Amino acid sequence: MTTRHRGVPGTIWALGFVSMFTDISSEMIHSLLPVFLVTSLGASPALVGLIEGLAEATASITKVFSGWLSDRLGRRKLLTVLGYGLAVITKPIFPLAVTPYEVLAARFLDRIGKGVRDAPRDALVADVTPEDLRGASYGLRQSLDTIGAFAGPLAAVGLMAAFNDNMRTVFSFAIIPASIGVAVLVLAVKEPAGSAQPHDAKSPISWSDVRSIGTPFWIAVAVGVLFTMARFSEAFLVLRGASAGIPLMLVPFVMIVMNVVYSIVAAPVGSLSDTLGRKPLLASGIAVLIVADLVLALLGNIAGVLIGVALWGLHLGLTQGLLAALVADTAPARVRGTAFGLFNLATGLTMLAASILAGALWSARGASLTFLTGGGFALVALLGVLALLKERAVPGEGAT
Repeated sequence: MTTRHRGVPGTIWALGFVSMFTDISSEMIHSLLPVFLVTSLGASPALVGLIEGLAEATASITKVFSGWLSDRLGRRKLLTVLGYGLAVITKPIFPLAVTPYEVLAARFLDRIGKGVRDAPRDALVADVTPEDLRGASYGLRQSLDTIGAFAGPLAAVGLMAAFNDNMRTVFSFAIIPASIGVAVLVLAVKEPAGSAQPHDAKSPISWSDVRSIGTPFWIAVAVGVLFTMARFSEAFLVLRGASAGIPLMLVPFVMIVMNVVYSIVAAPVGSLSDTLGRKPLLASGIAVLIVADLVLALLGNIAGVLIGVALWGLHLGLTQGLLAALVADTAPARVRGTAFGLFNLATGLTMLAASILAGALWSARGASLTFLTGGGFALVALLGVLALLKERAVPGEGAT
């Protein structure tokens, strides 16, 4: 722990532990859910794609409006509790599900909760943190969240070993950390008194502002859409691991490998982008995704899948956050909020289309064509980023 982290307000630590416990709970389920859907509930890969696409699109689209609503109500914590509370309510549905459609309902409600909580939570971090500690505060909360991303699949592996590969039992245990997270949120997170005053807030998307956004932003949106088509739901990584022969008990290691690489790479890349620029690193990340797709398409053994998954984590570390930074770089400051709303809306809808397409291709022609198609979309996205690299630097962007 650094000296700066010792100065971070207690509310930020509490929010970090809320994220950690919630992520443990979520990853205990999500690291097994695709296999559970296919092997226990008889879902096709196409239906898995629909479920995951709807879930992730719902979260992205809900985020467009939740931050605006928290400004309007002046109640960050209320919406944050509601969002995390929905995650707890949905957890008992998974072990009790008898058809894929109960899982669809649970994932839909869970992602609504994520969309509702994320923007108010991040705004609450800013509300309670001195300006000179904001970077440390956001980094601390994200670090604790990342611990949950490792611990959840590890817990799933341990419980699968203890209960003879009974996935429903693992899902039942996931209720415990989710409940702990909400309890910490209710009891330990303090909202500043001044933030509880409701006030008028500008609509998250104003059409007059939309018309004023320049071409560089729309190119960034186009790249983001193509990139999202290339990186469909990670549920298909889990399915690929299972199809390669990874024992059921060890399937969650797919997510562990991905998250380990992702977490190691993400922080230094974020700092590096301030000096090298966003676009070269983004181009490198998309190129890595193309290689990952080729490996996952062409190498069907366990070693090949784990290499492909590690490369997928590397591409996440090179790209997650940089697209958002690119939006900030290309959108005029006065309409930046609208720009992020539009970007989330576009990529959320694209994630739905990408996951449906991936599932349909898997059902019709198998895993190889699914990942080869993803690689094709990634190649087009790479060409878009290379086109952006040829443009003159956007003021305030940094070196490119």
